[in-house]
Amino acid sequence: MGEQQVIAPGSLVLVTGASGYIGGRLVGELLAAGHRVRCLARTPAKLDAAAWRDQVEVVAGDIGGDLSAAVDGVDAVYYLVHSIGEGSDWVARERASAANLAAHAATAGVRRIVYLGGLGGDEGAGGQRALSAHLGSRHEVGRTLAEGPVPVTELRAAVIIGSGSASFEMLRYLVEVLPVMVTPRWVDTRCQPIAVRDVLRYLVDVLAVAETSGRVLEIGGPDVVTYRQMMAIYAEEAGLRRRRVVPVPVLTPRLSSLWVGLVTPLPRSLARPLVDSLVNEVVVHDPVIRELCPGPLLPYRTAVRLALGRIRAGEVVTSWSDAALDPAHAGALPTDPEWAGGSVLRDERVRVVHAPPSVVHKVVCGIGGARGWYSGEWLWELRGLLDKVVGGPGMRRGRRDPDDLRVGDALDFWRVEALVPGRLLRLRAEMRLPGEASLAWELEPGPGSGTTTVRQVATFVPRGLLGRAYWYAVAPFHGVVFPGVLAGLADDAERRARSEATEVASAHYVARP
Repeated sequence: MGEQQVIAPGSLVLVTGASGYIGGRLVGELLAAGHRVRCLARTPAKLDAAAWRDQVEVVAGDIGGDLSAAVDGVDAVYYLVHSIGEGSDWVARERASAANLAAHAATAGVRRIVYLGGLGGDEGAGGQRALSAHLGSRHEVGRTLAEGPVPVTELRAAVIIGSGSASFEMLRYLVEVLPVMVTPRWVDTRCQPIAVRDVLRYLVDVLAVAETSGRVLEIGGPDVVTYRQMMAIYAEEAGLRRRRVVPVPVLTPRLSSLWVGLVTPLPRSLARPLVDSLVNEVVVHDPVIRELCPGPLLPYRTAVRLALGRIRAGEVVTSWSDAALDPAHAGALPTDPEWAGGSVLRDERVRVVHAPPSVVHKVVCGIGGARGWYSGEWLWELRGLLDKVVGGPGMRRGRRDPDDLRVGDALDFWRVEALVPGRLLRLRAEMRLPGEASLAWELEPGPGSGTTTVRQVATFVPRGLLGRAYWYAVAPFHGVVFPGVLAGLADDAERRARSEATEVASAHYVARP
């Protein structure tokens, strides 16, 4: 832990998970601190819309694969990836990924690994066995990284409060949707939440402090509160009526996760490990980080107020939903040829819109979320509810921004798979389906001046007989919904084109001498 462990400004830093909630925000902070940044991304296109994209180097790769190119010449690595909720073997994959990164970092001569884990005591009643699978895995990842020769700085945090964080979104929806909540006993578990901006400050500051190298450091905000108190304060800051909380001893974590999965945007696969972790008290017992990296900390109430302000202003930079629900999936894409995975079923509709492609594309990219789908809204909501029942994301994820889209964004129960300005938007379904589904809008100049030919294509690659049965069962609903979607988009685009033309004409008239 000598001087050689200080990572000075100008050093090359690798950020894994740069398209995720914390990583996407950390990159900008590292650049502001004077570091050079390289990002590891499974899908580099997901980073194209980031404000810092032209200031960083991006390497394509998977945390469980060959990382030689990613770690070459790197001084420090931020380990910000996790597999929580991604299949039944996610704990084993987290351990294997950590070991893989540690081995590659050692070979490349990396000087420091910084890892963001979860609070929860290793000692005490029950020891490690008392921790939930989620927190236990977080600790195990830290130990696996530390087994290698590269010094590790492990920061352990409880609930991170910020617009777009999974824990904050779970809290927000529970309080806003339910005026009366029947909860398990974990509602009175103590927690030490921390604002996302304080997490980012600590992540950056530890590089410059040699004494943080090779240590586990607990981080938290200035307030220790129960989950009941957290919900009450949230309701006050959101301007809601006081929420009644009724704790009962018979509500198991499994039942709680089903309930959370239905009420919030979080899919059941993610809600279950998060809910399981609520039984563990997560407070800071050793606040030495405050001496090593001093600075003011936001109170919980202030953090909630700032997060709500970001959400209302549409300024959510990153979100938990930026991570795909099943990134390891390797099934055939609807855009692949039929031999890649079987037959491709299609619903295709074409319309000439009296608006230029640039205007049509803006309207297409504004679909979903609070703006809706133009047609059969109750059918979309019903499909989202059915998806939540079987453990999918449902429609509550909404969208990051009401107008702007980028590759990798979540959009209700879709994910933005391809985006070409003025030409294409393609969404891939993340709902639970017996196959792979996509919905795309392809634009090209129309037959007349200032017109656009819009081709709306819904495709489905079925898995077996069940997949085909599903497609033909929902086909009648497609016949109701999809024509209305295209018509609504066309009408909206034409109205916008007329409005813009009127504004231009008015400006020209005013400008005339």
